[in-house]
Amino acid sequence: MKTIIVPVDFSSESIHGLEMAILFGKKENANIQMVYVQKNSKDYRPGTYEEEHKYAEVQFEKLIQKYKKEIAADSKLRFIIKKGKIYQEVIEQAESYKESIISASTHGASGFEEYFIGSNAYKIITGTRTPVLTVRKQPPSAIKKVVAPLRLHVDTRQKVPIGAELAQLFGAELHLISISVTKNKKDQSRLNAYLQQSASYLKRKGLNPIVKKLNGENSVTTVCNYCDAVDADLVTIMTSQRSSMAVLTGSYAQQMVARSNCPVLSITAKEKHIPAGFATQGYR
Repeated sequence: MKTIIVPVDFSSESIHGLEMAILFGKKENANIQMVYVQKNSKDYRPGTYEEEHKYAEVQFEKLIQKYKKEIAADSKLRFIIKKGKIYQEVIEQAESYKESIISASTHGASGFEEYFIGSNAYKIITGTRTPVLTVRKQPPSAIKKVVAPLRLHVDTRQKVPIGAELAQLFGAELHLISISVTKNKKDQSRLNAYLQQSASYLKRKGLNPIVKKLNGENSVTTVCNYCDAVDADLVTIMTSQRSSMAVLTGSYAQQMVARSNCPVLSITAKEKHIPAGFATQGYR
């Protein structure tokens, strides 16, 4: 999280992604880089491209003046203007750094007659292995409560070390919850094992998580209701990297990003990797 890439179109909605990045920039030294992408179109009238570029520069300077005093002394707030497909340019910029994270609003409307973030947020999530923070509404003023939901999937525990890191960074309360939508005893036993292993891991890290077992007919509804009930500031989820947004549509990850009232950190699953420190005890 040393470099945070923020796609911006200067709408008030897109600034939510920047404000989320600022929360991280307050806590640790970070390079926050705002990205504006000009349309790769043949329809520009003479001078339009240059005018748009100058407009973006002026708007970025205003944002820097407004927010630079809110981040840590050694954190940096910069910008870059690119040309091409929005989601591709944002991903390319993020992946040009060894360690980075993307912070984006899921809503936005371009001042240059092109819908900017919206669906591009989902394309970014599916197109990169970089963690992606998405924000639907005004972000919280602080990260005080982080929720890490565990589901019946071998990769679900991979979010736990990152949840631990976030809780330690912000001094936040960490909620570790298991989400069961089945009555199958074997499945419930495996999910309980994931929960116990994760709780033990966190305690070895010096954390004292709030541990809950939840049941419901729908995973997304259960998680969102819990986050609303405890007034969560951030929820972590796992997703899979794909080349097309169509793969994400209708999935647990897409529904969480679309419905969660608190910011969502989407983490790409590493293939069959179990974080160091977990005693797998034969559970796969």
